[in-house]
Amino acid sequence: MALSPDFRGYAPPTSSIAQAGALDQGLRSYMLRVYNWMSSGLALTGIVAWFIASTPSLMNLFYTRVVTEFGARIQPTGLGFVTMIAPLGFVMVLQFGVNRLSRTAAQGIYWAFCAVMGASLTHIFFLYTHTSIASTFFVTGATFASMSIWGYTTNKDLTGMGSFMMMGLIGILIASVVNMFLHSSMTQMLICVIGVVVFTGLTAYDTQRIKVDYLNYAHADGVDGAAKRSVYDALNLYLNFINLFLMLLQLFGQRDNR
Repeated sequence: MALSPDFRGYAPPTSSIAQAGALDQGLRSYMLRVYNWMSSGLALTGIVAWFIASTPSLMNLFYTRVVTEFGARIQPTGLGFVTMIAPLGFVMVLQFGVNRLSRTAAQGIYWAFCAVMGASLTHIFFLYTHTSIASTFFVTGATFASMSIWGYTTNKDLTGMGSFMMMGLIGILIASVVNMFLHSSMTQMLICVIGVVVFTGLTAYDTQRIKVDYLNYAHADGVDGAAKRSVYDALNLYLNFINLFLMLLQLFGQRDNR
């Protein structure tokens, strides 16, 4: 139950019980909608990435694979650089324009973002074995599900943890930019370890935030507002999943040096 007040012997009016039950049912339906958006977006991302990786003529438009004595390396083309940067633009539009966008526009931008994200992740099929990618995906799914369930069910306020994780995220971004010049494998490993902790924590925090926001604003959103908010909330969970997957893949993925 999303709502579990301690009545301590007090019998609330029947109308209050009915309202609480309706709100609880609405919350479960809303969370299911959010998870459906997220999982559908992940599926589209995976399909696009696999399709491009399986089609050499398309793959050559985005990346060039170079094999050196130190292993395989992927060199992005001009279009590859665009697909690497483009998802950030979609995220910013959804983050800052969700209140001004129509329901159809918000959903369309989300689908476009997931497709472009798939194109930007195509390179992992050439850097890592397919078995390694699949196993890491399932580990990520199990970790994400566990933390999301905990974030939904816990009575502990995770606001403080969320703020701490956001500070960690900023640190990761800064360290990643610095390491672009240092090329330190040890620094990159440290970034991935911290990243796993950060995105695992953010999964629980964002799940609780989504739940609390619904309980606070469900009466004011309306049908279109709730539909747009579900896309926005799915985007946050999607980003947590993708980043957690990539961090785990860098830590434990088996390289394909063919």
